[in-house]
Amino acid sequence: MEQEPMQCASCAHAESDHAQEMCISIVPIFNHLDDAELREIVRTVVPRQVMRGETVYSAGETSDRLYIVHKGRVKIYRLSDNGKEQLVRILGPGDFTGELAVFNETVHDSYAEALEKTELCTLGRRDLQSFLLKYPTISLRIMDEFARRLGHSEKQAASFATEPADTRIAMYLAERSDELNSPTVRLPMTRKDLASHLGTTPETISRKFAEFEDAGWIRQNGQKEIEILDMDALLLI
Repeated sequence: MEQEPMQCASCAHAESDHAQEMCISIVPIFNHLDDAELREIVRTVVPRQVMRGETVYSAGETSDRLYIVHKGRVKIYRLSDNGKEQLVRILGPGDFTGELAVFNETVHDSYAEALEKTELCTLGRRDLQSFLLKYPTISLRIMDEFARRLGHSEKQAASFATEPADTRIAMYLAERSDELNSPTVRLPMTRKDLASHLGTTPETISRKFAEFEDAGWIRQNGQKEIEILDMDALLLI
C-alpha cells in the first residue's frame, strides 16, 4: 500500500520528462539532434505553465532564458511611447522566444503574453551556451531563425511604408492561405491584434473584410475564419 504513491510519482515524473522531450524535439533548433542528445537537453529544461492573459515576461526584465511553446499560443508585442501596442508575432507549438539570451545578458525589449492556457519549456542561459559549444549546429539553426525573422521584419516595414491598408490585408490573407495550403484561413489572433500586426485599426480590418466579401473575393465564417473565393482578385489589390 505504501509503495503506490511512489509508483504514481514515478509515472508522473516519466510523463513530465516525455512531455519535455516532445517539446524540445519539435523545435527547429533542436530537432536535428539524436535521441541521446535530446534527452541531455531535456534534463536541463524547466517547465512553466501560464494561463490566458498572463505575462511570460515584460520589457525591461532580464533576458536569461529561452522560452519554447509546447502547447498553446503566446503573442510578442511592443508598446510605443504613447502606449499603443504593436504586435511582433504570434508563437505556436515549436516556436521560441528569448533567444538573444543565448549570446549575451540583456533585457527584453518586448512583452510576451499567453493568448490561451500555454505550456512552456524553458532553458537557462548557461545551459544553452554549454550546448552551443557541444553541438555547434544549434548555433547555425538559431542563425537561420534570426535571418528568417529579419527578412520578415524588413518585408513588413517596406509594406507599411509603401502599401495601402487594403493591400496589406489582402496579402496577409494570401500568405496565410499559402502557409496553410488551404483556401480557408483561420486567423491566429483577434482582429485587434491583426490590426496591430498590419499597422491599421480594427475598424479598417472589419470594413475591408466586408468590402472583400461584397466583391465576392472572400466569405467570412464568423470572426476567425475566412474562405478565399478569388485569390487572383486579392493579389491584384
